Amino acid sequence: MSDSNHQLRIGTAEVDITPDKGVQIAGDIGRFRPVETVEDPLFARAMVLESGGKKIGIVSLDLCFATDPHVTEIRRRVQQQTEIEPEAIVIHATHTHGAPGIGGLVADYGFPQITPDIEFLCGDRNYDRVAVDKTVEAVVRADANLQPASIGWASGIEGRISSNRRFVMRDGTSRCHPTCRDPQILHVEGPMDPEVGVVAVRSAAGDLVGMLLNFSCHPTHGFPHRYITAGWPGAWATQIQQRFGSQCVPVVLNGFAGNLHHANHLDDTHDSDHRRMGKILAEDAAKILEKIQFADAVDLDFRSRRVPIPYRRMTPEKLAQTKKYLADHPTPVWQTDAERNIYWEWVYAVSRLGLHERIQNNPILNCEVQVLRIGAMALVAFPGEPFCEGQLRIKLESPFYPTYGIGSCNAGVGYIPTPRAHQGGGYETEFGNWSKLVPEALDTLADTAIEMLKGLKAEK
Repeated sequence: MSDSNHQLRIGTAEVDITPDKGVQIAGDIGRFRPVETVEDPLFARAMVLESGGKKIGIVSLDLCFATDPHVTEIRRRVQQQTEIEPEAIVIHATHTHGAPGIGGLVADYGFPQITPDIEFLCGDRNYDRVAVDKTVEAVVRADANLQPASIGWASGIEGRISSNRRFVMRDGTSRCHPTCRDPQILHVEGPMDPEVGVVAVRSAAGDLVGMLLNFSCHPTHGFPHRYITAGWPGAWATQIQQRFGSQCVPVVLNGFAGNLHHANHLDDTHDSDHRRMGKILAEDAAKILEKIQFADAVDLDFRSRRVPIPYRRMTPEKLAQTKKYLADHPTPVWQTDAERNIYWEWVYAVSRLGLHERIQNNPILNCEVQVLRIGAMALVAFPGEPFCEGQLRIKLESPFYPTYGIGSCNAGVGYIPTPRAHQGGGYETEFGNWSKLVPEALDTLADTAIEMLKGLKAEK
């Protein structure tokens, strides 16, 4: 198929973003985790697509998260150098817990309890600068590499490596990560999403030069150790390049995985090694690739919308308890001095009180929903860690097939659980910087995404 008005051009690039020793690893609550060794490197991998006068940029970072205003700076600088509109740029973190983040989620610099010796709770400013620069470099290089290309997509199913990690217990509460085969487990709280998405790109010469790879699972490999790992997303990318060559840039996009995990709490023999997961997913991708039909002329479109979502509020009783706890414990309560691991309750209290004070000044968080269309398929990007129920609903109601969800995009807003999860309680619903939105947030954002998808369909 050929259409000179919509001849597709695509560029890809990857840039090493592995941190130096001593940089704080994210993905924990109160643990000092400076980098000591590197198990596998981290990358910023980017793909830029151009057709019909429109450009889209998609970048995947082997990091735990990326927060505003850093994402805003990346988009601004990319626009200056490539003319890609900020609303057409997706900055996605695979959410590996064996890597730093850009910015911080646990606590804020300047909060009274955050003294210089525990600023590791706020991230690592030195790495922020490096990661921002290299992320911009990856997208700019991908744009410079634009060449005529063909593209195609298809999906498969994989049910062996991801499970819902939340369970309803016999007392009616919900628990994240119960003891494996705990007799108090009543049932799994929610579903998982088994879809494996592959969007493949070939050069004019027929070489496979890039992929967008989509699957949904929380990557906590390496937690709580002091070595760098890209987890299953990085292992998947490595396996893809071993199979198809280093010229193929695999941009891994983790889906709505807030309540999904590679541990199976009903099977104590389950092997969740990240390299095993990467191998399985690469085998899936190779089989899916055989089904793909390529086209060299597709149209592109995109939309971005800021959705005002109210913050939750602490009850007066909880606020009083939090203030009293910090009055009684004004300095960190350490579990072990040797490992510098602060008790979660102290970190929770600092996070809750800092968030409470911010909410007094601004009770609304504007969450970005982004929708990208590539021909007859679509990508939906959410911030934070949305639960997979939102992704499944969007897929059911989307006018495009396939529609792939991408979590942890453009801002770190914490978990976005279902109303049912809020009723059951558990770790992902504990009020703090990593869980702060009202229970209806997921439904509101999903409503917005579905409306935007239908609008793109009508215009197409």
